[in-house]
Amino acid sequence: MAESKTKFEEIRRWVSDHKLRTVGCLWLSGITGSIAYNWSQPAMKTSVKIIHARLHAQALTLAALAGAAVVEYYDHKTEATNRYPKFLPPENLSHKD
Repeated sequence: MAESKTKFEEIRRWVSDHKLRTVGCLWLSGITGSIAYNWSQPAMKTSVKIIHARLHAQALTLAALAGAAVVEYYDHKTEATNRYPKFLPPENLSHKD
């Protein structure tokens, strides 16, 4: 009987396979949420609201990139993935003496 993957394991696998897409989605949700929050602050000018939203999204993106680096390090440390990209043909990966 095959082991069924947990929801967490499925999400981790998807994030591991789509790191840049995950970071981009986090950036988009971060800037959207920050703009929505800043728009509720009536005392700020529009330009300040946009600048604050960009800074919040930038901080979230840096945190997401750090998280992606940790996932990549963990995958290589545990040999969970191939060391070579999927788009490279295997015959080009062998060392020639």
